Amino acid sequence: MEVQGKIKMVGETQTFGSNGFRKREVVVTTEEQYPQHIMVEFVQDKTDLLNNYQVGQNVKVSINLRGREWVNPQGETKYFNSIQGWRIEGVVESASGGGMPPAAPAEAFQPANDLNEDDHDDLPF
Repeated sequence: MEVQGKIKMVGETQTFGSNGFRKREVVVTTEEQYPQHIMVEFVQDKTDLLNNYQVGQNVKVSINLRGREWVNPQGETKYFNSIQGWRIEGVVESASGGGMPPAAPAEAFQPANDLNEDDHDDLPF
């Protein structure tokens, strides 16, 4: 799966516990009718992938959805989801801005004037 948009925030690397677990978060704002602010976690050695990216940059992030189950001390089962990134790459913005291909020049739509009257009936159907 992928998330594409503009970087809104790049967090600092956080280290947890005695085992040295590392986590770093990035927020990507999607560019759609209703933009979403998607927080993606990069863990362990993948945290270094964010070193070359900054706020405002357009990116495409490859992600995995993760879910886990936890039973609290009262015996209640809780479920948690996370979005984990494993690759990030810059996306080049097109000059037209909308991601649409450029329009063909008007002269490309001029009618053909060199038709021969005898050629109009040579279609195979």
